[in-house]
Amino acid sequence: MDITSAVETLTQSANTLFLLIGAIMVLAMHAGFAFLEVGTVRHKNQVNALVKIMTDFGVSALVYFFVGYHIAYGTHFFHSAEALTVGNGYALVKFFFLMTFAAAIPAIISGGIAERARFYPMLIAAAVIVGVVYPFFEGIVWNGNLGLQDWLAATFGAGFHDFAGSVVVHAFGGWVALVALLLLGARRGRYRGGKVVAFAPSNIPFLSLGAWILTIGWFGFNVMSAQTLDGISGLVAVNSLMAMVGGILVSMVLGRKDPGFIHNGPLAGLVAVCAGSDLMHPIGALITGGVAGALFVVLFEWAQNRIERLDDVLGVWPLHGVCGVWGGIAAGIFGQSWLGGLGGVSLMAQLIGSLAGVAVAVIGALAVYGVIARVAGLRLSEEDEFNGADLSIHHIGATSMD
Repeated sequence: MDITSAVETLTQSANTLFLLIGAIMVLAMHAGFAFLEVGTVRHKNQVNALVKIMTDFGVSALVYFFVGYHIAYGTHFFHSAEALTVGNGYALVKFFFLMTFAAAIPAIISGGIAERARFYPMLIAAAVIVGVVYPFFEGIVWNGNLGLQDWLAATFGAGFHDFAGSVVVHAFGGWVALVALLLLGARRGRYRGGKVVAFAPSNIPFLSLGAWILTIGWFGFNVMSAQTLDGISGLVAVNSLMAMVGGILVSMVLGRKDPGFIHNGPLAGLVAVCAGSDLMHPIGALITGGVAGALFVVLFEWAQNRIERLDDVLGVWPLHGVCGVWGGIAAGIFGQSWLGGLGGVSLMAQLIGSLAGVAVAVIGALAVYGVIARVAGLRLSEEDEFNGADLSIHHIGATSMD
């Protein structure tokens, strides 16, 4: 009996440590979001980029702890500390891990709306989205809420499979960002005579650093989504690697060696492979990542040149929104056993689940941003935007010379 108890304690401790390491790796990804945005925006908006990512994370942690986690999983933390530490506090670490996923939503949005959004209205929007809208869909997919998964399984032979959040996290964040972008409109001076005026990235090394931090942290995002040691799979790690490589190489070719495309290419591939990384053959993951790299480059250039209101600074709608949906669909293609996958997935269920994620994101974003736009306004004044968000909002520049 003592041996059995000791083994159980060791297993619980190992699982808690395993998931804690994953949570810390995903937490580190937020530094990647920050530096990717800092390097992409103009110099007068660098401080704002850093502050937004930090404050969004703080607000996200609070609302997810008190509201969002309960909506998604029916669990709350209004117990004694003694009760919360049962099983070495695994339940708390699981919250920490999933909270870092939730906090990625405003981090994704931040990169799209950069350089012209007001601070507190967007912070309030982030709180409502992370506290209510996101966990509503998260609970449907990852906790079986409202019976959609049961219906899909009964109708198509399998539920909607999203192992690490291609749709639940990335597509959701990207489509919420699209609504915010269209409501905000383009940055002033971005379009003249119907043509795009290039706003060059302020710091390519920072952009590159952000991409590398995100890429490394993504292996925690994907691999640790197993949530226990006995569920860990080398297939997830190698599929993540292959999708990353596919995204890099295709974005290099289609993006004509542009450093912005090359450093976002691996992120496009990693977004897309999240859903089926535990099912696909590595060659399927390579193709999935390559297609995602192509989608990002082509749609980013198309949107910037054809849709004036869609001034997406970091390209978060194609990168997260579209590539995330592609990832949900790709899991239903390359997860099939006849294509070398592990099987147990339905393409129709993947299509319906992916479209459901888009619908919840768009409807929720229209409600949240629509109300805030009417009550408080979303956009900086023309003068504040001209001076830059750093001086207008934070009253300090990125360097002493500002």
